[in-house]
Amino acid sequence: MKLQRLRIEQVRQFRTPIALDDLQPGINLIHGPNESGKSTLVRAIRAAFFERHRSKSVEDLRPWGDSAAAPAIELSFEHGGHQWSLTKSFLQRKRCDLQIDGQSFSGEEAEEKLAELLGYQFPKKGGSKEEHWGIPGLLWVEQGTGQDIEKAVEHAGDHLKSALNNLVGEVASTGGDDVIQAIEKQRAELLTGTGKPRGEYLQLEKERAGLEAEIAELGARIEQYQAQVDRLGILTSEFERANRDRPWEEARRRMEQAQQHLRQVESLQAQQLREQETLDHVRQHLKLLHQNREQMQSQGKKLEQREADLCKARELLVEEEARTPALDQAVRDAREEYDTAVRIVEQARQHEIRTRLKQEIARLQGQYKTSRQSLDKAAEFQQKLDEARQQKQENRVDADAVQQARATRRQLDEERIRSQTIATRLTWQLEPGQSLELNNESLEGKGERRLLDESTMQIPGVGRLGIYPGGEDLASVRRNLARLEQALDEKLRELGVRSLDEAEHKLAHYQDATSRLKHSEDLLLSVAPQGLERLRTVTRDTLAELEARKEELNALLDASGTADDYPPSLADAERARKQVESRLSGAEAARRQHEKAVLTARQNVQNANREWEQLAEELSKSESQRQLQELVERISASEKRESELVTTLASLDKKIRDARPDLLQQDIQRFRQAAETQQKAQENRERELRDVRVRLEAWGAEGLEEQLSEKSGELEHANRRYEELHRRAEALDLLLNVLSEKRQALTRRLQAPLQKHLDHYLSVLFPEATLEVDEHLMPGRFSRGSELGTMTELSFGAREQMGLISRLAYADLLREAGRPTLIILDDTLVHSDAERLDGMKRILFDAAHRHQILLFTCHPEKWQDLGVEPRDLQALKSQAVS
Repeated sequence: MKLQRLRIEQVRQFRTPIALDDLQPGINLIHGPNESGKSTLVRAIRAAFFERHRSKSVEDLRPWGDSAAAPAIELSFEHGGHQWSLTKSFLQRKRCDLQIDGQSFSGEEAEEKLAELLGYQFPKKGGSKEEHWGIPGLLWVEQGTGQDIEKAVEHAGDHLKSALNNLVGEVASTGGDDVIQAIEKQRAELLTGTGKPRGEYLQLEKERAGLEAEIAELGARIEQYQAQVDRLGILTSEFERANRDRPWEEARRRMEQAQQHLRQVESLQAQQLREQETLDHVRQHLKLLHQNREQMQSQGKKLEQREADLCKARELLVEEEARTPALDQAVRDAREEYDTAVRIVEQARQHEIRTRLKQEIARLQGQYKTSRQSLDKAAEFQQKLDEARQQKQENRVDADAVQQARATRRQLDEERIRSQTIATRLTWQLEPGQSLELNNESLEGKGERRLLDESTMQIPGVGRLGIYPGGEDLASVRRNLARLEQALDEKLRELGVRSLDEAEHKLAHYQDATSRLKHSEDLLLSVAPQGLERLRTVTRDTLAELEARKEELNALLDASGTADDYPPSLADAERARKQVESRLSGAEAARRQHEKAVLTARQNVQNANREWEQLAEELSKSESQRQLQELVERISASEKRESELVTTLASLDKKIRDARPDLLQQDIQRFRQAAETQQKAQENRERELRDVRVRLEAWGAEGLEEQLSEKSGELEHANRRYEELHRRAEALDLLLNVLSEKRQALTRRLQAPLQKHLDHYLSVLFPEATLEVDEHLMPGRFSRGSELGTMTELSFGAREQMGLISRLAYADLLREAGRPTLIILDDTLVHSDAERLDGMKRILFDAAHRHQILLFTCHPEKWQDLGVEPRDLQALKSQAVS
């Protein structure tokens, strides 16, 4: 079983959605400080499988003070080549949906499917408890329970029997105890029959809910800011500590040490191979010596047999020599066919190269044509761009200044109109030939003037009239007119124009040039995204590559001629060559076999003749007994040498086994991965530091800590009494259920495979130690050297380590039976020293090759060399917030 994704929403502290995506098949290391939500994630996984969607016993999933919450959990996992997807929600929105490869199930049908797959059961009523958890209860370790394995094995008994029927033939079981009336009575004082609170316990729960509702809003308003501040401190500390300690360098150093140890082991393995070859040679020689001794002891009976063997060997030699000419001719014929096939392959290869070059030339020609066209268009667009830029430069004018001049002109026109309304109106209508002078200006005929200043009218033959315009605003209007006229003249001088119309005309040309400049830039960018020079470079490079390909093709054509013939395809030519090569190899092999047979036959003739002559000569000599004695002495010396080599090989084998080369290779991989993940984690921390600091600059707290502290004090007082009654109620409920349920165990026939898996892990942590399994498959007697005792007599840390080893052994056993295995460890091995913890890391890394492991911890620094990338729960929460 491979869990791929977990998403929860409105579960305890996770009011908003949070997801764990891309979970790996091996170890998944998830870390975060206390109360960051690790146990909530574990509880969510348990609830998704163990709790009925209609259950009323999942109030602990509800976010603090949110009575309208509907806790929702989504899981995706793969098992047996099938994709499973589970969506489950509780309380306000009770629903359960399961999809298996697109096939949908819902409600209790979906829940029963999951229970059947993983091996657990649902309670008839009330919430799920330890006795219902079955196999997951054995493999999913809650915080602080790693050393307790007996009850988990007991409650998984029935499901182990069902899962392992293909490994064992029968299962033995024992009955449970009766219900204890006194415990039931005490439980009834605090809980109803369905497990709901009553009496003082119920009243305290209501009081807590009221206080929680009062402080929920206060806590929520400052929680996010405090979390970010805390996260900043943690990140800063982790970043500085990592920069100071540089753990990735230590991981690389340990990787180099492991590589050096592995090279030493490989040297021992090479020596072992040489010694084994020597031993094989000595044993073969010793076998020959024994045969010679037997032969010498029976020489008198074998002389006639040697003569018959000699005649038979001569006949076989004559037969083999007669086959030689035909086999030689077959080899010559096959070699000629092979040479012809090789030439055809070369011709096909040359033809394929020419074809590829022609295709490449056609492609480059099309590419060059396209580039050339784009270059021509780009040059045209560049020219238009330069013209527009020149026009823009020639007509550059400040639009704001033009706007200000336009506004000043408008004010001036308005003021002039106003001045006309308050000025003194002078009209005249003179007789023909008559005239007047106004301020030394002659007036004739008929007309009208508006006078703002003092004026003098001269009437010929009559005298002079003084005109003095009046009105309170007249002086102000004159000043405003003068000021506005001066302001307009200054703005026109700043713009370098003689009139406002000229400025408007220049601004229109400037804006038009700007528009055409932007349009030309867009057109140029469309045909030359990387610039005109880059397009020219690409065009030149394409042309150069085209010429090079043409020269290469011409060179091939010159070397191979006109190439009018059409050879077969390269694949067909290669296939024909391989067939001919196979026939050649077969003919050569037949000839080599024949030559070997001829040599063997000749050697047999020589051996048979020599043996016959030696046997005949030995039978006629008196030194046979002396030779036999010498042969006995040589046999004795060879046997002594054989014993020494066996001892040496046993010593080398022990050294190699003790060094565990397979684990050394895993250590190299683990330390390499640890160095990479630690350095990557440091980079991620640095990036997150920047993000958190930027985020904190935009956030702030409103100073609600004092109010929150006051309400929290009241809640703490209520919680202490509530937790006292809660723990008592849970303890009584658990004890009642534990004492009332059955327990089962596998028979002794399961001990052997389980013992094998236990020994596999135990040898890593405690070399030369054994842990026996009793008839109920419980870890029992533990021996280490002269020490002998039970597992319960070990220290707390050792029991925790042995408990985890036992669970991994059960997981291996279940995997062999084809059942899904998922291992969840919530802050386990916290009581292990550095040496033991290092050994347990090797064990977990080895187990991860067969099982998926979810490891939750608040001490990520202790798992830096595990060889996997850690996942920061606080970072996931921050991402969900942002």
